[in-house]
Amino acid sequence: MKALPISTQTFSKLRELDMLYVDKTPLIHQLLSAKARQYFLARPRRFGKSMTISTIKSIYEGEKQYFKDLWIEDKWDWSKTHPVIHLQFASMAYDGIGLKTALIDACQGYAKQWNLNLEAQDFVLIFKELIQNTAQRYGRVVILIDEYDKPIIDYLEKEKRAIAEENRSILRQFYSIIKDADPYIEFFFMTGVSKFSQTGIFSHLNHLNDITLDEKYVNLVGYTPTELKDYFADWLVHCWQKFPDLTWDAFMDQIRSWYNGFSWDGENTVYNPYSILNLLDKRSFEDYWFKTGTPTFLLKLMREQEEFLFNDLQLSGRLLASYDLENLDLRTILFQTGYLTIKHIDHQNGIYTLDYPNREVEQSMSDYILAELLHTSYTSSGIPVFNIKTAFLKNDLPKVIQIINAILKDVPSHLIESKRERFYHALVHLHFRYLGLLMDSEVHTSDGRMDAVVKTPTHVYIIEFKLDEQAAVALQQIRDKGYAEKFGLERREVVLVGVSFDSEKKCVGDWGVEKWG
Repeated sequence: MKALPISTQTFSKLRELDMLYVDKTPLIHQLLSAKARQYFLARPRRFGKSMTISTIKSIYEGEKQYFKDLWIEDKWDWSKTHPVIHLQFASMAYDGIGLKTALIDACQGYAKQWNLNLEAQDFVLIFKELIQNTAQRYGRVVILIDEYDKPIIDYLEKEKRAIAEENRSILRQFYSIIKDADPYIEFFFMTGVSKFSQTGIFSHLNHLNDITLDEKYVNLVGYTPTELKDYFADWLVHCWQKFPDLTWDAFMDQIRSWYNGFSWDGENTVYNPYSILNLLDKRSFEDYWFKTGTPTFLLKLMREQEEFLFNDLQLSGRLLASYDLENLDLRTILFQTGYLTIKHIDHQNGIYTLDYPNREVEQSMSDYILAELLHTSYTSSGIPVFNIKTAFLKNDLPKVIQIINAILKDVPSHLIESKRERFYHALVHLHFRYLGLLMDSEVHTSDGRMDAVVKTPTHVYIIEFKLDEQAAVALQQIRDKGYAEKFGLERREVVLVGVSFDSEKKCVGDWGVEKWG
């Protein structure tokens, strides 16, 4: 089996070491062959953006030897090469020397490489001079900018927002020369995690073709289900041998539920490359991608906006596409950073439905959000959910209620008093959504109420939650709404459960059980 490129982001190095490469050159060729060749692509971290840019760099530098047996090998004119300016913000030392100085150093580095003498001192003019002088001596320039927004998103916390705003202003000036430099540019491709609004950087880059949600390029990065099966067949079998209790189909379903689900059109889905590569290497289902970036800033924003539930969110395409520093929209940031993805698009009305992409992201984010709500460590926040699962599998409802009360008992009293319905709603919803990731259950909201359905090998529990009412009211709602009727063909016993929280005592004040059918 070829080696897995877990930590390799350079195309030439990957090919020199004969590592496994998922051939994306058909889509890359499509990009390079279009008439308007100035693009922007936003994707979450560790999703293959850097590898895509590195591949384009090798193509334009005429490194045909690295494309042997790839789709593009006999479909590109390798004799036509272009100088490439490749700016990688992840490797710039702007945090120590300042962004302006880092940009000047990067430009001077290319000038030295190409024996150019740049006279300008200003960070904007030196970039303009580099492009013009390079094009005049070596031909039209290819400009590849990787993680353009890193100097901004590194400082989104409220206390660091001034740095983000300063860096945004610097980058806006730096990129301002791109449009007028068009006669000197052969190809321009810029990637990042986020797209800032027209009042920000893109006020000077509004001519770029934004392919972030373009259906033609939704599979440009990430692994499609077909690519996973075709390119990783041997690795999948090797990994499956570690799970003797799972059938092949169950094993593949497990991979899909854990790591698939990222979508930018609501129809095509891709696997997270970083998680897949680590799964196949370590043969263990873990939150590989999530652990590469702790969502501390997002948790602070959730706390500020008192928003903790992110299932089946709906927002307009205008909000989805970009945001600005002055009005950070939590839903937009969660989507652009990869914690939420597109599940459905209402094209007629321009409405997008967002949700967590898969189990890895939802379970890990739930750990952090529950820890935030309960003022506990995220490493232990999921333990009550596992205990609830055990109690349900034993059909021990008194134990379930006991665990819920234990959860509420540990919550600082001022949190419950200040949040009331909103707090209970989030707390219970998160625990039962989390439970649904561990066993056959589901949670949904409708008209401000919460329903939970939990299935064990012998029972189906339909649960209704209330605040400061009798459990009988919850049971009556289950009957009146006919929730149980959809389970009429179940061979398992269907049980209705009404649970009411007492806001004064801060516990389950009343609960009741009723068999159905």
